[in-house]
Amino acid sequence: MNHDVQHVFPSFEKDLLQKLQEEAEIKTFDAGELLMRKGQYFKSILLVVDGLIKVYREDEDGHEYFMYYLQPGQACALSMIAAGQQGKSEVVAKVVEETTVIAVPLNLMDQWMHNYKSWYQFVLDTYRKRFEELLNTLDHTAFRSMDEKLLYYLKREQEIRNTDTITVNNTEIAQELNSSREVISRLMKKLAERGMIKVLKNQLIQIVDLTVWDGRS
Repeated sequence: MNHDVQHVFPSFEKDLLQKLQEEAEIKTFDAGELLMRKGQYFKSILLVVDGLIKVYREDEDGHEYFMYYLQPGQACALSMIAAGQQGKSEVVAKVVEETTVIAVPLNLMDQWMHNYKSWYQFVLDTYRKRFEELLNTLDHTAFRSMDEKLLYYLKREQEIRNTDTITVNNTEIAQELNSSREVISRLMKKLAERGMIKVLKNQLIQIVDLTVWDGRS
């Protein structure tokens, strides 16, 4: 493999890295590509080498409900669960920025769980981390005001992308937060008026300080 897999997955033992070399496949996807659609069968377990993947649920009306991001060194827990059940996907996985993954055939899941301690631990850690992320997302999107939900969204994007300048599409934010574009636009305007963000060109904003919002209109 051309990519430094050992650097991204440092816990993997030498024999497991060799098996990845022999059995898995490196794939690269462009931003905007769908890796998984609802109802589609999982064909492989995807280990992210670089890039960013967004995993979310989609209802019958096309509303998106964010679940978690997949970053380098991570894998989708749902694909691991499906490995033993041959189940269909209940989520959508979309490439946020150009992403390179290692596609591991599903039939190797159980075998590697028995043969490689590092793979066993990686799978358990993946289940735990994704569950914790789901709880965190639920806490910030189901039980908070729309002001707080928007702040959480912006802080998350800032952290995940490791930059203060992010691309913002008010329609996409509204879909994810189950709101309307008009409400999100109004709240974004208030953030700009308070000096918490600066609105740039081409749907870009610069985050200045998101800690001073008092939650009042």
